[in-house]
Amino acid sequence: MAAGLLLGLVYLISAVPLYTSQISVLIDRSNKQFADQLTLGGGVLDDEGSVLSQVELLKSETIALSVVDKLKLVDDPQFQASFGSLYKSVYRSVVKIFSVSQWFSSDDIDTGADIEQRKRDAAAGVQGNIDVTRVGRSYVLTVEYVSPFPGLSQKIANALGDAYLEDSLNSKYEATRRASNWLLERIAELRQQALDTDLAVQKFKSANGLVTAGDQLVSDQQLSELNSALIVAQSDVAKSKAKLQRIEQIIASGQTDAIVSDVLDSSISNELRTKYLNASKLEAQISAKLGPRHVQAVRLRAEMDEYKRLMFDELNRIAQGYRSEVDVAEAREKTLAASVAEATGVSATANETMVQLRELEREAETYRNLYQTFLQRYQEAVQQQSFPLTDARIISRASEASRPSHPKKIVVLAGFLALGIFAGAGVGAFREFRDRFFRVGDQIRSTLGLEFLGTAPLMAENAAYKAEPVSDPRTVAKFGPIYDYVVDHPLSSFAETLRNSKIAVDLACSTKKTKVIGIISTLPGEGKSTIAVNFAELLAAQGARTTLIDADLRNPGATRALAQHAQAGILEAILGNQDLGRLCLVNPRTGLRFLPAVIKQRVPHSSELLSSPGMKSIISRLSEVNDYIIVDLPPLAPVVDARAFAGTVDAFLFVVEWGKVSRRLVRQSVEADNYLFNKCVGVILNKVDQGKQKLYQKYGSSEYYYRTYSKYYNENA
Repeated sequence: MAAGLLLGLVYLISAVPLYTSQISVLIDRSNKQFADQLTLGGGVLDDEGSVLSQVELLKSETIALSVVDKLKLVDDPQFQASFGSLYKSVYRSVVKIFSVSQWFSSDDIDTGADIEQRKRDAAAGVQGNIDVTRVGRSYVLTVEYVSPFPGLSQKIANALGDAYLEDSLNSKYEATRRASNWLLERIAELRQQALDTDLAVQKFKSANGLVTAGDQLVSDQQLSELNSALIVAQSDVAKSKAKLQRIEQIIASGQTDAIVSDVLDSSISNELRTKYLNASKLEAQISAKLGPRHVQAVRLRAEMDEYKRLMFDELNRIAQGYRSEVDVAEAREKTLAASVAEATGVSATANETMVQLRELEREAETYRNLYQTFLQRYQEAVQQQSFPLTDARIISRASEASRPSHPKKIVVLAGFLALGIFAGAGVGAFREFRDRFFRVGDQIRSTLGLEFLGTAPLMAENAAYKAEPVSDPRTVAKFGPIYDYVVDHPLSSFAETLRNSKIAVDLACSTKKTKVIGIISTLPGEGKSTIAVNFAELLAAQGARTTLIDADLRNPGATRALAQHAQAGILEAILGNQDLGRLCLVNPRTGLRFLPAVIKQRVPHSSELLSSPGMKSIISRLSEVNDYIIVDLPPLAPVVDARAFAGTVDAFLFVVEWGKVSRRLVRQSVEADNYLFNKCVGVILNKVDQGKQKLYQKYGSSEYYYRTYSKYYNENA
């Protein structure tokens, strides 16, 4: 936060004050109806996308170039001072140096390309300082321009509004002019196409003999008339046949009282029937008075028969007329049927041809309609070129700013403060995310499932320290004060951690007379040997008979710390079965005995040596004269020596370096051997930075109360 505030203050002190001028442009919807009548596509904006398009237009290079030309910004010293940058100056200088053509050209003469480039650079400068925003959901756009000079800001802001209106007007004029030219070309094409299609229709009619009367072909009209005549003829045939059938039935039955219409209309038939009826009446009277055999009655009956014969002769004559009518009607019907069949064939052929004709007529009609439509639109477009109508107007012009608008001090300070907070939080979160090491005792218990025995502080080694020469070669010679730390500072927290470890071992191995304790770690360099030496010194200083064995045959750290002058050690004891009393070194201050590991060459089979009968014999012999045997074993990750020796050890103390070794690696090393895990009595966190450890404390943990119980320790005593 402090760094952020400092950066903010530096920025405010060094920042150039900027002035903002603004104008307001209204996209006018009041001219919608009139504009729709005058423009080809309608120029009034109806949706949000169109408004946003106008925003981008105001920010475009076209408007910026128009402002540059109108105000001559290329030659304006204020404008050039506002937007001259070191980068552009260096870039142009480099280009000029490496441009061979400019070596021989005069600097006083600007080429057309240079002028154009300068205009584009000026336009880019204008674009970079324009801010166009929409006022709410309205059709008002606010155009702001920012520069170090208030007068320049006002001038360019007003020029932007004017350039926008001019561009809107010019764009409509250009669009209308282009539309007029295109329509003129299209009209000529459509006129020719309309003439060609009409001519094609007429040629097709002539070629196929398609004669029309009104809207119908002549062949179709003839077919319709023949069909009507055929229907009438068929009706006449049926009627004639019915009349003939009826009169033939009358003749065949001999009925004198049955008549047909033609009999009633015949004067002969009516006269004969009258005579027949009169004779019949007179015969009936005479037969009633004089008897049926009377001569008059017989004569009258003979007359009646004659009249009857004559009536049937008349009926036969009429029937013969009916037969003639039937024959005539049937002949006419056949003739009409043949004519209809012929006309139908002609009409079918004509109708098939009419499909193509109708297609040609539709095409001709389409081209005629298009020609008329385009001709009308052309006349409208020609008229529109004289209407100076735009869809926008300026409702508020820019004024000269009286105070700078940038930088905004409160906002800048708040932003830099937030930036500092976020940066600090980000760094902290990143470090916390990357922290995969052991920091507190709760992590030991939750991750490894082992008891946390305490911490050993980080102690600086004195590189310039040199061990004092010893007169007795069987005496240890410590190479640094840290190996006597627990003896020199018996009331320190480190000594208390080692005492806690001793109690844990005693409780775990209470039945053992001599306790064999292995000191192990995961990786080299975790301070395992330092812990082993100080732990052994603590036990010896408390009066316990203690022997320290350096069993790290690959990297004997304890030997380098206590017995660099030793000539023989554990290897000779294992291989040669030599006297341990002669091989062990003694610390006269505490009485600690130390069996070093003198390695004169690499030992490839160290695990076999540690698990060999010779090593077991050494432990057995030392157990007879010691209470504690401390074995400094190799680390678990690189070699298997500690696992090979695990059967001889009664308890293990696990040393883990604070903040260095991955928790996952330590857990894998411990869980790889259940036998070793079961013998591990606890973990010591070594090389703890007590100044940083408080950053990892948690409420309720032992680290949280460290300040409370730290008064029980005295690191200097």
